[in-house]
Amino acid sequence: MTAGPPLLLAALCLVSGAAFGRRNPRLWLALTLGAMAAAFAAALLVGVGAADWEWRSSLAPGGEPVHVRLDGLSALFLALLCVVGGAAAVFSRGYWADAGHPGSAPANRMWMSLLLAAMGFVLLASNGLHFLIGWELFTVSAYFLITLEREHRAVRAAGWLYLAASHAGTLCLFAFFAALSVRTGSWDLGPLRERADLAPLFWLALFGFGVKGGMFPLHAWLPSAHANAPSHVSALMSGVAINMGLYGILRFSGWLPVPAGAGWAVIGIGAAGALLGIALAFVQTDLKRLLAYCSVENVGVILIGLGGALLGVTHGDEPWAELALAGALLHVWNHGLSKALLFFGAGSVLHATGKREMTQMGGLWRAMPWTAGLFAFGALAISGLPPLNGFVGEWLVYLGLLNAAASRGSAVWAVIPAVIVLGMAGALALATFVKAGATVFLGAPRTRAAQDARECGPLMAAPMLALAGACAAIGLAPVLFWRPLERAAGSWHPQWVDSGAPAPLAALGAAHVAMAVAGFAAAAFLWRKVRVNGVRRAPTWDCGYATPTARMQYSGGSFSGIAMGWFAGILAPERTRHRPHGPFPVRASWLERVPDTVLERVMAPAGGAVMRVSSATRRLQHGRLQFYIVYLLCGLTVVALLTWIGAGQ
Repeated sequence: MTAGPPLLLAALCLVSGAAFGRRNPRLWLALTLGAMAAAFAAALLVGVGAADWEWRSSLAPGGEPVHVRLDGLSALFLALLCVVGGAAAVFSRGYWADAGHPGSAPANRMWMSLLLAAMGFVLLASNGLHFLIGWELFTVSAYFLITLEREHRAVRAAGWLYLAASHAGTLCLFAFFAALSVRTGSWDLGPLRERADLAPLFWLALFGFGVKGGMFPLHAWLPSAHANAPSHVSALMSGVAINMGLYGILRFSGWLPVPAGAGWAVIGIGAAGALLGIALAFVQTDLKRLLAYCSVENVGVILIGLGGALLGVTHGDEPWAELALAGALLHVWNHGLSKALLFFGAGSVLHATGKREMTQMGGLWRAMPWTAGLFAFGALAISGLPPLNGFVGEWLVYLGLLNAAASRGSAVWAVIPAVIVLGMAGALALATFVKAGATVFLGAPRTRAAQDARECGPLMAAPMLALAGACAAIGLAPVLFWRPLERAAGSWHPQWVDSGAPAPLAALGAAHVAMAVAGFAAAAFLWRKVRVNGVRRAPTWDCGYATPTARMQYSGGSFSGIAMGWFAGILAPERTRHRPHGPFPVRASWLERVPDTVLERVMAPAGGAVMRVSSATRRLQHGRLQFYIVYLLCGLTVVALLTWIGAGQ
């Protein structure tokens, strides 16, 4: 069986869901899940098989024949799209139901079907013109999903920022594909590794795809879009949509030659993004913005792996380069699964409390034990702790980079700093999620909304359980996932032949299984002891206060204060202080806000300068013909003077 029939079935189901699912949510969900299952089957056939699938139409609509291809690399991303897309569809049925959102729920179903179809088409497209069409449909569909609650000003602003940033990237991609077609004489896409003259086009692709991928410092649209979108859309955007940008970078860095300095640049950008992304996440007080900045950090980790692979190929050290690339590819999956799980958890909290500010939560684990447990599971996975999937991906990246350092080649000067940054980012990631979990779920409720919270329903809990299971499966049996990684790495660099899983990977899986068994045994023992002996409750130390209140708890700022000092020069926090005065002060406060440095300190001033120049230029257009004649004469005079000076020289 080939991948063609399942892909055709998936396309028909998605189109039918967009057309007929607006008024029938159950039909839409059935069609969407059917499409995801069919496309996943196609990805599995190619991802674990030995042959790619390719199809070219005999007709040529618009002068260009439809050319689609599914190889190991695109199959890996397509499978992730199916898993996260199916989970988001189920979650949205409980989270964004027609009863609570009668105006926007039908539109949500239509645009989600179109978004899934567009992203799937981008992964298959092997024609530059059709790739751009699919990319634009993907962008527009995501915009309408982000702005489902467009009656709110912040949502509209986030949508416009996303759209403007996306189209800036699309302009670079149009230049990239147009230049590629001019130099090759065709819009058709495929391996052209022997064409050294195409190497400079890599920088256009890096910028264009980097915008969508949330690559630092092109991530400015990402925090507001993820924070203001509905949580199931945030999960899709973080778990799949930004990975589409990474797919573009991987795809064309494998199909085309790259400049000699590409590996150094990518590993440097990745290291900066990993460290500064998690630093920005650590100081957030909005739960969804924290998760959004964490995505910037994970994109940095993936780029470090890709940069290491590019350096390895450039210097001929292919064994460790393959490990670094395999780690980056696995981390694409790790980030997609874990971040979707975390956004679902944040959505469950938002659905129960109506709050995103962590300082207005607290004590939710009592009312929402399933959400608290699954959020903690996702936090452990994304922080790269064993025995879960995040550790496996980062361990492969570490293994590749450390082998590169042991080789003592010229790449060691980029590899050693990258390893140090990875370690620092991992430590900050753990601290970030300790802060988030403690502030949201532990302690006492800080508001009435947190006190009255209730657990989510089965339609919201089931996708979280499924994603948690996938995270555990990769962590406990990583050897089973090596074949798709090897096929994807072979599509990126055909010289890498199938060599089987590295021996340490099987040992790591066995160690993870032993850790999981020991953990379950310890938990069962403690649970039995509690059941037999009971729990003795007593008040905590009240620090001398007779009646402690929830306001006296540690806040998120208490956790992140030290790190704020470390990165104060980059984060540039804004502080507002009202000191207490007198023996019986009536008012005192300390407010701290961390702006997005790139957006508010770089892009916003630059955009303001452009707007001021544009406004001044518009005054020249006043409708008076005599002044237009003067403008023309002045211009002709300047041209004549320049011509005369040039002729005299």
